[in-house]
Amino acid sequence: MTRAVFAIPGDKDRRTGGFIYEARVLDELNRIGCATEHLQLPDSFPDPTEADMAATLNALRAVPAHVPIILDGLVFGAIDPVGLSQVEAPVIAMVHHPLGLETGLLKARADFLLQNEAAALRHVDHVIVPSPETERILCTDFGADPDSITIAPPGFDKPLVKQVPTDPPLILSVGLLAPRKGHDVLLAALGHLRDLAWRADIVGKTHDPDYARGLHLQVADLAIEDRVSFSGELAQADLAARFNAATVFALATRYEGYGMVLSEAMHYGLPVVSCSVGAVPETVGEAALLVPPDDPIALAGALRDVLQDRATAETLSRLSAKRAEALPGWQDTARLFEGVIRQIAG
Repeated sequence: MTRAVFAIPGDKDRRTGGFIYEARVLDELNRIGCATEHLQLPDSFPDPTEADMAATLNALRAVPAHVPIILDGLVFGAIDPVGLSQVEAPVIAMVHHPLGLETGLLKARADFLLQNEAAALRHVDHVIVPSPETERILCTDFGADPDSITIAPPGFDKPLVKQVPTDPPLILSVGLLAPRKGHDVLLAALGHLRDLAWRADIVGKTHDPDYARGLHLQVADLAIEDRVSFSGELAQADLAARFNAATVFALATRYEGYGMVLSEAMHYGLPVVSCSVGAVPETVGEAALLVPPDDPIALAGALRDVLQDRATAETLSRLSAKRAEALPGWQDTARLFEGVIRQIAG
């Protein structure tokens, strides 16, 4: 018997943090005996067409009233709140981070999404978030009830760690080619490190074509084309090889609701350099050098410290590995979802 439905837009197996999280939770729920059906919704969210919005609401209304729906955040943040209020099944919103906080949005679009998500929150039975930071934002800025929120941090598989750092040192960054990930800031920082030996690899598929083109132009302007590569989206085995080859992991992000890739880097015992934004500080703890966002000089200084100071690199590496040991597995995350499903269904 179906215990719950997980409604996800488009291809649930896309290799970005939010989709990896949801696909793994869906699989683990079924593995632990909480029968959860995948409901595939139209792929146009968070910018749905009128037809896709109607189709989504019809699909949600068709779910039996006793079956909880876990609703993906890309859909939830953009959904018509009035239409959502007409869904009879209980709704559990999966909010990785509010959509209106995405970097690069026009102010009118950001304002709409923030207001829309606040309205939609009034029509859900529970909310699941990946971090205390997202819970805090929803409570302070969106008026959510903390008693209706469950924090379910992402789980992680223990990777095969076989570090063989390259020479020159590899600076690895992993994230969509989108403004929020701050790759432009990383490139600007690398422009201040041309006196050092290094190469850099930015792994991630193009999310914003204009932004991606700008990154390639920036590399040319900085005259570091022979030292920076863009590898696109990689299969898991190839990504693991990059982590094992890296000397430092860098993410110049402008905001994260959790930042799964930071924890993934820590599983490989990599020193981490990132920004003190969103959930990043609570995700990495003392296992990273954090700088203000949009500050390439400070970022360059932190990278220089790791590349030139062996004691700093070794300390961060040790702290990364230690912190990773305490991270949950995916079954732990699924058990938290199962508890919410039981609570709502009961």
